Amino acid sequence: MNWFFSLLLTVHILVALSIIGLVLMQHGKGADMGAAFGSGASGSLFGATGSANFLSRTTGVLAAVFFLTSLTLAYVASHKVKTTGSVMQETVQLQTVPASAEVGTEAPKAPAETGSKAVDIPK
Repeated sequence: MNWFFSLLLTVHILVALSIIGLVLMQHGKGADMGAAFGSGASGSLFGATGSANFLSRTTGVLAAVFFLTSLTLAYVASHKVKTTGSVMQETVQLQTVPASAEVGTEAPKAPAETGSKAVDIPK
């Protein structure tokens, strides 16, 4: 599943860069007046208006692909296996705890010193 996410993200980024390039290659509505007076656009590969239709359609198709990859990336990211806790909690749980002495064989704790300054206050 991780390779699918990486592939989809790569396609998404390439489509985004392609859209940026196509939008920058297109000319605005005001540039058509210059082409009408022979500014050199009529001698282009697609003709005076052919490039506008080709670039517009290609941009539309890439925008649809971008939209689909966005939705698919959101779906894949939301359905990943969620890990709870932190890395530190996982390492603490993986460490083995040494076995303690048998129950009941612990030595009794020493009583408090008689000369200590701590005093119990009766209620």
